[in-house]
Amino acid sequence: MSRRILLFGGTFDPPHNGHMELLRGAMAAVQPDLVVVEPAGTPPHKHASATPAGIRLAMCQCFLDVDRQILLDDTEILRGGKSYTLDTVNEMYRRYPDGTLYFSMGSDMLLYFRKWHGYRELLQKMVLVVHSRRGEDVQPLHAFARDLEQEGGRILFAPARILEISSTQIRSRVQRGEPLDGLVPASVEEMIDRYALYQPEEREV
Repeated sequence: MSRRILLFGGTFDPPHNGHMELLRGAMAAVQPDLVVVEPAGTPPHKHASATPAGIRLAMCQCFLDVDRQILLDDTEILRGGKSYTLDTVNEMYRRYPDGTLYFSMGSDMLLYFRKWHGYRELLQKMVLVVHSRRGEDVQPLHAFARDLEQEGGRILFAPARILEISSTQIRSRVQRGEPLDGLVPASVEEMIDRYALYQPEEREV
């Protein structure tokens, strides 16, 4: 019987409570046998993170509070260069040849999925687990999902409590010296303080 493997990736700079809720929602929808949390190396659609990869990986220990059996993986970090999802997916199948791969993503990411490197191959190799949103974007989201299904894609919508939190917002709050109450796990806030992350750049005088 095929093992259900849930891949939960992101830059995680830093991981926050919104990520935690999305992971819980994806796990509830998939009921996976294994969850792999995969911090990105250098995502092809973003600038390189200024936070050392080892610190981002260490901050991801917070996901173990969701389930102690979660595997924190450094495949993309060790690979170096641009992190393409297709490369990671192929590595997961080499590692778990008996697995069925489920890939967690936000609804905004789904709408850009056709721009992903090798997206047609990805559609054949993994089930997309999309976090549902309520409101006016639901109808176009489901219409886009049906189009991808016509191309052979498999899409599972995962109801989850959506917290309007972003890593960009958190970095900005730290730079301004504002509190992070309710935005990040306590362990992440502790590491932000310990390593003086996201501080404003010193200006020359």
